[in-house]
Amino acid sequence: MALSLRKKQLDLITRMLHLHQQQSSPDGGGDGEEEAYKILVMDGPCISLLSPVLRVGDLRRHGVTLLLNIDKARQQVADAPAVYLVRPTPANADRIAADAAAGLYASFHINFSTSVPRPVLERLASATASSRSAHRVARVADQYLDFICLEDGLFSLAQPRAYVALNDPAAADADITALVDAIALGLFCVVATLGSVPIIRCASGGPAEMVAAALDARLRDHLLAKPNLFTEAASSAASSFQRPVLCLFDRNFELSVGIQHDWSYRPLVHDVLSLKLNKLKLPAEKYDLDDSDPFWVANSWSPFPKVAEEIEAQLAKYKQDVDEVNQRTGGGRDGVEFDGTDLIGNTKHLMNAVNSLPELTERKKMIDKHTNIATALLGHIKERSLDGYYECENGMLVNGIVDRNMLLSLLRGKGTKEDKLRLAVTYLLSFEAPPPSELEQVEAALRESEVDMSAFQYVKRIKSLNTQFAAASSTASRSNIVDWAEKLYGQSISAVTAGVKNLLSDVRQLALARTIEALMEGKPNPEVDNYLLFDPRAPRSGTGGQFRGLFREAIVFMIGGGNYIEYRSLIELGQQSQPSKHVIYGATEILNGVEFIQQLAELGQKAGLGGGSNNLSQ
Repeated sequence: MALSLRKKQLDLITRMLHLHQQQSSPDGGGDGEEEAYKILVMDGPCISLLSPVLRVGDLRRHGVTLLLNIDKARQQVADAPAVYLVRPTPANADRIAADAAAGLYASFHINFSTSVPRPVLERLASATASSRSAHRVARVADQYLDFICLEDGLFSLAQPRAYVALNDPAAADADITALVDAIALGLFCVVATLGSVPIIRCASGGPAEMVAAALDARLRDHLLAKPNLFTEAASSAASSFQRPVLCLFDRNFELSVGIQHDWSYRPLVHDVLSLKLNKLKLPAEKYDLDDSDPFWVANSWSPFPKVAEEIEAQLAKYKQDVDEVNQRTGGGRDGVEFDGTDLIGNTKHLMNAVNSLPELTERKKMIDKHTNIATALLGHIKERSLDGYYECENGMLVNGIVDRNMLLSLLRGKGTKEDKLRLAVTYLLSFEAPPPSELEQVEAALRESEVDMSAFQYVKRIKSLNTQFAAASSTASRSNIVDWAEKLYGQSISAVTAGVKNLLSDVRQLALARTIEALMEGKPNPEVDNYLLFDPRAPRSGTGGQFRGLFREAIVFMIGGGNYIEYRSLIELGQQSQPSKHVIYGATEILNGVEFIQQLAELGQKAGLGGGSNNLSQ
C-alpha cells in the first residue's frame, strides 16, 4: 500500500543515520565513508519515537556505536561524527552549541524532529559563531519525524493529557491554541512523511475543526514554496491520482470505547499489563511485542481463552517435534529432554537435528514468553473478575440490556476502583434514560466501594447537557444551554455537543468505523453530509463543498486519546471492504481504560463534581 507510514519513517531515519549519503545496499550495508562509526545523540521524546522502529542491533548495522541522551553528561569522542536527532527547542540548541564549542565530536549532523523555528535556528547559529565552532556543524535539517509509529497502521503524537487540556474549564485560550497548533504540526509530520496531501474531513465545532483549520493553513503555506516536501510525490502520483482522506475526531465523539474492558489479547495486555511503545515489563522479564513476534501478529486480536488454547497447542507441537528429533538421533532416552548434547546416529539425522536446533530454540522462547504473559493476565482476570466486567459491559453496549444483579454485584465485589468506575460509566453511556431507581442503586454501590464519583458525575452532566442541547427547539433555549455549559465546562462546549448522536454506543459496530466507511465511500450520506471539508490544494473558498469519489486510503486521527479497540475496528473495516481499504489510525496518545477514566475524573474534580474517596487507586 502507498500509505506505509512505518516503512517511510524508517527510510528517513536510516538516511539520516547514513549522513544523507547514498547507501550501497538496501539494508544499509556497504563500505566507504558512509560506514564510518558515528555517535547518535537524542533527547527523550526522540528516543521514544526511534524505539519502536529500530533496536540496538539495527543501529549497529547502520554504523552507530553509541546512543546517548543529550540531557546527560557525555564524554568527548573527538574522532567520530555525531548525528543529533532532537526537538527544536532553545534548550537543545544551547546544548548542541555547547557540545560544538567543547569539540565533543569531529562533526555535527543536526536533525530536528520537526520544523525548527527561526529564533531557535538563529540562537544555534549565533552561539556556534561566537565560540568559533560553526565549522564543526556539517548539516542542519528538518526531518518531520515527530510522531511515534507503533505499527504500519498505528501512530501516536505522544501528547499526554490532551483530553484534559482541551476540556479544562480553566484553560486559557493561548494554551488551547498552542495545543491545537502542536497537534496540527504533528499531523503535518505524518502527511509529510507519507508524501501525500490529504483531503481533510471533520465534524463542525470543537477541537477537530480547530486542528483541521490549523493543518489546512500549514499545508497551504508549505505548498506555496517550490519545490516542497510533496513535489516529488505529486509528480509520481500524477498518472494515478489518488489522495488519502484525513478524518479528524474528538474523543467525545464516542466516549465509551475509551473506557470499556475488552477480552482480546492485545487490548488486555495494554489495559492490564501496561504495554508501552510495544514493550512490556513484567516483574521478572521484559518483552518486545511487535511484528517481529509471529505469535503476537497471529493471535493478538483473538479472545484471551483462544490465545491460551493456542499456547497449549504450540507447546504440544513443540514437544512432539523435539521427541521426533530425539527418536531420529537416539537422544532423549529415559524422558531426558533433548538439549543437543547427546546426539548419536547417522550423519544425515545428525545434520537435520543440528539444523533444527535454532528454530526449536526460538519456538521455545516464544512459547515461554507468551506463557508468562498469559499467566500474568490470568492472575489479574481472576483477582479482578475481568471476565465478568467484559461480559456485563458487552451486554449493555452490544445488546442494549443490563443484568442488574450482575452489575451491582461487580460494583460491590472484586475489581479495582477504576474497574468499577469504568463499568458504571459504561452503564451510563449505554442507555439514553436509565431508570432513576436503578441509577441510584449504581451510585449507592459506587459509594459503598468508596469510589471517587468525579468521572461518573462529569459524564452524567455531559450526557444531560447533550440531551438538552439536542432537544432544544428554539435558538433562545439553545443559547441559554450554551451559556450555562460554557460557565460549567469552559472550552469544551463545542466538543461535547459535536458528538451528540454518538455518545451512546452503536449496536452493530463502533460509530467511528461506521463514519469512516461513509466518508471513504464519498457518496451522499446524512451521517456525514454536514462534515466540513478542507482541501489544501484547492483555492481557498471556505470550508464547505463536497469531494465526491471513492477513497481507498484513509488516515483516522482521534484528538484526546485513542485505543486498541478502535484500531481493531478500523483494521476489520479495511479487511472486510471490497475492494479492500487501507486505514491508518493515530491519536494524540494511545490510552488504556484506566488512564482515560483518570482524565475524566480530573475534569470532574475541576468542575467541582464528585464525592466518595479522594482518589482512584489500584
